[in-house]
Amino acid sequence: MADASTLFIGESRSRRLKDKLARMGVIAGGVFVLLTLVLIFFYLLYVIFPSFKPVTVTPLTQLTVAATERTVAVGLEEQNSLAYRFTAGGELSFVALDDTPIADSLPTIQVMANPSVFAASLPRDQMYAYGGDDGSVVVVHPNVKTQFVGRTKTLAAAVDYPVGTEPLQLDPQGQPLTQLAFTALSGKGIMVGITQDQRVVGMTMTAQVNAFGERTEQWRSQAMTFTQLPADIERLALTPDGRTLYVQTGQNVVVMAIEGNQVTVRDRVTVAPQGVAITNITLLSGANSLLVATSDEQVSQWFEVMAEGKWSLTHVRDYSLSASPLNQLVPESFRKSFFTWQQDGTLAAYYAASNKPVFEMADFVNDFDPQTTVLAISPRADRLVAVDGENWQVFSVDNPHPEISFASLWQQVWYESYPEPDYVWQSTSASDEFEPKLSLVPIVFGTLKAAMYAMIFAIPLAIAGAIYTAYFMSSKMRSMVKPTVEIMEALPTVILGFLAGIWLAPIVENNLVGIGLSLVMFPLMIFLVGAVWSALPGRWLHGIPNGLHIMLLMPLIVLMVYGCFTISPWLEQWWFGGDVRVFLTNEWGIGYDQRNALVVGIAMGFAVIPTIFSIAEDAIFSVPSHLASGSLALGATHWQTLTRVVLLTASPGIFSAIMMGLGRAVGETMIVLMATGNTPIMDWNVLEGLRTLSATIAIEMPESEVGSSHYRVLFIAAFVLFIFTFVFNTIAELVRQRLREKYSSL
Repeated sequence: MADASTLFIGESRSRRLKDKLARMGVIAGGVFVLLTLVLIFFYLLYVIFPSFKPVTVTPLTQLTVAATERTVAVGLEEQNSLAYRFTAGGELSFVALDDTPIADSLPTIQVMANPSVFAASLPRDQMYAYGGDDGSVVVVHPNVKTQFVGRTKTLAAAVDYPVGTEPLQLDPQGQPLTQLAFTALSGKGIMVGITQDQRVVGMTMTAQVNAFGERTEQWRSQAMTFTQLPADIERLALTPDGRTLYVQTGQNVVVMAIEGNQVTVRDRVTVAPQGVAITNITLLSGANSLLVATSDEQVSQWFEVMAEGKWSLTHVRDYSLSASPLNQLVPESFRKSFFTWQQDGTLAAYYAASNKPVFEMADFVNDFDPQTTVLAISPRADRLVAVDGENWQVFSVDNPHPEISFASLWQQVWYESYPEPDYVWQSTSASDEFEPKLSLVPIVFGTLKAAMYAMIFAIPLAIAGAIYTAYFMSSKMRSMVKPTVEIMEALPTVILGFLAGIWLAPIVENNLVGIGLSLVMFPLMIFLVGAVWSALPGRWLHGIPNGLHIMLLMPLIVLMVYGCFTISPWLEQWWFGGDVRVFLTNEWGIGYDQRNALVVGIAMGFAVIPTIFSIAEDAIFSVPSHLASGSLALGATHWQTLTRVVLLTASPGIFSAIMMGLGRAVGETMIVLMATGNTPIMDWNVLEGLRTLSATIAIEMPESEVGSSHYRVLFIAAFVLFIFTFVFNTIAELVRQRLREKYSSL
């Protein structure tokens, strides 16, 4: 007895120890899961937070550089080590901004002896021109090269002459030039000027270039012919491609098209109200937008939009200044951003897609005269230089993500060349001056669209299958069906996506009428079979064991689908002229994409069905049998017992199953990645494509630059997806608890 008692006590202690270890293990696992979720949440915020940091402009260094002439332009090379200055007297000089070694002494070059006008290209090209008092023009390009002497980096400053060292005679009559616009890129150049006697002169230049873009012959020039020119021209702006010339006169801007050496008027637009003077016109980066500054403290953006079959210069938005006229308007080299410096000393930074400043500072440089100070932004937009006479001030600019704002992510934005404001996702392009379009609305819409069509396909099949399996099917057959359906959940979704994109999409395309007919015939056939079955004699009804009726229905379903697909070509020829896709597009205006939401709904529905089926079937099967037995004993039919007792009791579990399926559909990646065209469009049309949050992250994250605006917006998309699943699961739990409390009395 003592030995048995001792053995029992030992087993009891061992059991308590195992229970304690198991309990601690479960608690530790739960804590680690929660900790992981919290860490994911805060890591996403950690990556997203810099996107919304305020812009800062902080002083770095002050310099004093001797100057005998007024400064007309300043620029910086890409590394921010050297700056260059152009003076009104035609002189170009270089200035060292840090202690980077210089290979040779910094040159000072007299570009032109007696210039009458100065002009600059777009900041990205860093080309500048002087027009002389004899009608001649010289174009220069400050060139700073990096050299290495051993392991020491040195800089060498030089000057290139894109159209030659000899001045080009723009005005054959030798009159002084008062306005000048030019471009000289890739073997093509254009110069347009206004002479002192108000004549418009211009020339086109061409030259052969090699594969590296280097000119291999002398320029060949030809005079330009202008038609319908306006009078009293005040300002000129020429696009770098040499196809469009903007001419400002009074309150109007005339858009002139350049074809060869012919210049014709394409459009004439009033850009300022009567009595308001235009103080500046400047091309934004990319030269698709024209910025117009007026004396009423406004800067407006204009670009050409296709309307009624022709391009028309259209007013897009206004940027309000802080109650002070504009002194200087400085666009960035590669982004759609620009700085304004007003006469009261206020510096502001704007991004083209938003009319509110991303940065604003009053009394920017206290001891500099806003009337004579010249500003310049570095090519990387991380340095700002202000020059007033001999005084130089260098600022560090921290503005890495001007493209990201609440408006750009969630509101309609009017992008360049678009006919109207829209939600657009287009994150990359081959051009450095591309305007990023980072609206999350199209891909959130695509996520919800894909999930909705998947749930429309999955919920009826999964819930109906769960009801039949748990309530009507025999236990022997249930033991085979339920594991089989659950095994489907182990099928890799990449396989489903591959099959949907390669195999299912062509089938849907070739049998679109048959699929539509099947969707109509399927419920009709179910009701018809049910009506026929109920009319059969009793001995027939009881001849088939309970739970095996589905074996009679399945062949009929297969035959029905086969029949619909068989007659599909005849119906398509009869009703739709032989091609239903062309008919839908031409007659009803409904687009068709081979990899569309219908394909996604079917494929993702199959992926979601096992999840919904398994949870819902367990919930229905777990309903206590005495509830159903009591209902039947009181005279209720099986259908009444099912709808009024079993489903109500199992409703918390059924709702949880649906929400779990929805959560999986929202987060699904591989199926929507492979089975859709990944087109970020907003259209509920089931025959059009879509793009989801998860697919966008999977496609674009490998190609995004770490730390870039694109990179951080993808993390914002991941955060939105995280919030979606969190919200869905939270709602599911709240509703489940409420349903459990409501029907617990059953």
